[in-house]
Amino acid sequence: MTARAIGRLLGFLFLLVASACGGGTSGPGNGPVVNAGPDGSVPVGATYALPATFSDTSNRSPWSYDVNWGDGASSTGSKSSAGAISETHAYAAEGTYRVSVTVTNQSGESGSGSFTLTATAPVILAAGDIGDCTRSSDDATGALLDNLAGIVMPLGDNAYLSGTPTEYSDCYGPAWGRQKARTRPVAGNHDYYTTDAAGYFGYFGASAGDPAKGYYSFTLGNWFVIVLNTGTEHPADYAAGSAQETWLRNELATHSQQCVLAMWHHPRFSTVAERPAIRPEVKSLWDALYHYGADLVLNGHDHAYQRYAPQTSDGVADASFGIRQIAVGTGGGEGLYAFMPIPPGANLEVRNNDTYGVLKVTLRAAGYDWQFIPASGGAFTDSGSGTCHGRPT
Repeated sequence: MTARAIGRLLGFLFLLVASACGGGTSGPGNGPVVNAGPDGSVPVGATYALPATFSDTSNRSPWSYDVNWGDGASSTGSKSSAGAISETHAYAAEGTYRVSVTVTNQSGESGSGSFTLTATAPVILAAGDIGDCTRSSDDATGALLDNLAGIVMPLGDNAYLSGTPTEYSDCYGPAWGRQKARTRPVAGNHDYYTTDAAGYFGYFGASAGDPAKGYYSFTLGNWFVIVLNTGTEHPADYAAGSAQETWLRNELATHSQQCVLAMWHHPRFSTVAERPAIRPEVKSLWDALYHYGADLVLNGHDHAYQRYAPQTSDGVADASFGIRQIAVGTGGGEGLYAFMPIPPGANLEVRNNDTYGVLKVTLRAAGYDWQFIPASGGAFTDSGSGTCHGRPT
């Protein structure tokens, strides 16, 4: 057989195979063309908005689509016109995931695209005592958040002086309000200077939890995160046997995550002048957290930065099962407070009262990193790491 005859035979076989196969992923001008989006990253627990778009010159509407998120989850839907596909997803664990998007038109022609998305360790950005219309220091801490990824957690006393709707709109809003969509707040006592903290719950809405309670929980990868409410400053609201303390113990008893982070406004331990060195009314919260192996507590209220070594609820150093407390009342509202001499036996590691800033906490699979980031004009920094320890034996 001549070379020309062989070529003709191969060409005929190619056409025969192509005709038999049919369908498949369409090319430009022949069904949907999908642009799934660029490679990227998202923190664990954060909502990721799919950037996918598609076009189809055949205009055979409607179109159905399927999004495979790469972690076993999927999203489906339909579109009556070409363009953006609006779907969101949150990853429960760190990892690299291949996201694929397939669009099919009414004639059964389909197109697909994919990209790689990396789910990174979740990040908490926290500080308390923030919005004050008479100061610019809250604007300085708010500016830090513009360039930091993570979940923003104001630790109470978020709008001075009384947490009114106007103060939230005019004082907190310009400073930290740009981050409202990614905020999970904590209530402080100044928030309750307005009846039932109506300004606080009205501003943050569902992200602040049930207004009748003000406490809630959520998970971030291997972390169980608990937000408690001491803002009422009624000790009976969080004493042993109270509805809140009972809820806390039930939540801790049933969680399956390895690590536990808790947040509320009033710190158990402090070296700020004219504050109690050990605040008795929050002991029941510490007792429950220690019993169930909590690792880290964040507070505001005292306008300074204070980091303690892991300890029991009674202030006894415990490197094996103790809870680390970091009080971050440095959000920029009002001034920073003076310190008293460090009490004998206090497990204080670091303190500072001349720098406003934000605490960044990275929640690793089996531990955490912290970094205090100073606002413009501040020089103080602090950083370190801790490990999760589980429940005391």
